[in-house]
Amino acid sequence: MVLNMEQLFFNLLLAAIFSIFGFVLLFVGYKVFDALTPAHVDHKIFEQGNVAAAIVASAFILGISIIVAASIAG
Repeated sequence: MVLNMEQLFFNLLLAAIFSIFGFVLLFVGYKVFDALTPAHVDHKIFEQGNVAAAIVASAFILGISIIVAASIAG
């Protein structure tokens, strides 16, 4: 099986586009989550060192990552 170089570059370009799109969706989802919580999660994690807020935020990020990956994969 011979791989066409043009097809290879096209597939790499598509992979880069979908990964950027997935990262943007993940970032927007996290910002919406941060806006909907009563306290700012970023402030709780980075300035106050709240481990519980970090665990909740990481669980949310993992959940959204699974949803975004499934929607991109089709």
